[in-house]
Amino acid sequence: MTDLPHPLPDRLEIRPLAKPPVATIRVPGSKSITNRALIMGALSDPVQGCKLVGALESEDTELMVAGLRELGFSVRTDWEESQIHIKRGNHAPVIPASQADLFVGNSGTSMRFLTALVSLGQGTYRLNGVSRMRERPMGDLLSALGQLGVKAASERGDGYPPIVVHADGLKGGHVEVSGEVSSQFLSGLLLVAPLAVKEIRIRAKGVLVSRPYVEMTMEMMRDFGVQVEQEGKTRFFVPGNQCYQSRRYQIEPDASAAGYFFAAAAITGGQVGVLSFNRCRLQGDARFVDILQQIGCDVLSSDERNEFTVVGGLLSGVDVDMNDMSDCVMTLAAVACFAEGPTTIRNVAHIRHKETDRLTALANELRKVGVEVEEFADGLKITPRPLHGAEIETYNDHRMAMSMALIGLKVPGIVIRNPGCVAKTYPRFFEDLELLRDERSAKDIKDSRDIKERKQ
Repeated sequence: MTDLPHPLPDRLEIRPLAKPPVATIRVPGSKSITNRALIMGALSDPVQGCKLVGALESEDTELMVAGLRELGFSVRTDWEESQIHIKRGNHAPVIPASQADLFVGNSGTSMRFLTALVSLGQGTYRLNGVSRMRERPMGDLLSALGQLGVKAASERGDGYPPIVVHADGLKGGHVEVSGEVSSQFLSGLLLVAPLAVKEIRIRAKGVLVSRPYVEMTMEMMRDFGVQVEQEGKTRFFVPGNQCYQSRRYQIEPDASAAGYFFAAAAITGGQVGVLSFNRCRLQGDARFVDILQQIGCDVLSSDERNEFTVVGGLLSGVDVDMNDMSDCVMTLAAVACFAEGPTTIRNVAHIRHKETDRLTALANELRKVGVEVEEFADGLKITPRPLHGAEIETYNDHRMAMSMALIGLKVPGIVIRNPGCVAKTYPRFFEDLELLRDERSAKDIKDSRDIKERKQ
């Protein structure tokens, strides 16, 4: 499993910046894209396979890699070069192994995608994770697989992992799946549908949360050469008997990770650019910069440098629906602490089913630093108050650690407990955060006026 670049203590105090940063950051590849590409690569041409470039090395992606290896796929990682080569092997079945016991930690994408993946096999497969994973719902996906003739069930009969799948291939057909808890159920079905014997038609029931992740899945499927069609807002059609094409695939920078550094500029009144952010065509979280602009920041784009830059300004509270970029909820909450007036975040009830109940956890920890927080069923209202230091519980949630650390860039005495949980998606986060105080990181950055002139 991924080791942190430098071992972190159990408690990490964040030192405030001495002055607003002027910095450029290169964030790692997208976790969501890396894990989807791994599934598509595994299901590609069995001889050539796929090469993934810019892949993310993290706990979540290594759990996916380990799961695919347990299923008999050849997966070679070169983390020094951020590359993965994956293939099935000559004459191997769609799922090479006929049985496997898979451990996915607390990786929701791995649990949902691998459960769908093994439905293409011939055999018995069990999937389990850490205690929190055994509290994360799977019933909607199990129901959908059952409609397609797959014997997939919760071992305890409660709709939660461990999951056992008795697979005999995926025949095809019509299926309904709820999209109200997680878009990963629909994405998982879409990923495996091309290799069904016959076409699969899917209807998403209820309100589909995190819709950009479904759009990401479909766009990547097309990138890998398979046909998928959306019919209206809730219906999807995938012809059967297809195969993903072998190819070299470039992973985009992680837009959620970039958001932490853009937020740092907002909080400190500094100027932070993220390299290659212009290439983020697949990720809904790339639109987080629009909210920062709405809240009072300047957002600047430089095609010459292939870079996006956020410049902090006078911040004002906003009222925003974040259903389409829910991984940025905690990031915006940190920025909201420094705004003039309240910020209301709406329509994100589904993040209660993430690594922790993120709404309750956020409310608890923000109150510790002095903020007034009203928690409601699908969001929060954050009213700034004078801030002070506090010891922050992370609930073993990487996004809690990274977002609350941002407050410490401005407020002394912020201590992050279990900072090592960032290994889940961004092992080098705290190392990169230190670049904001490093004068050398600004050596080739001009001030915001110069960037604006280039833009014009």
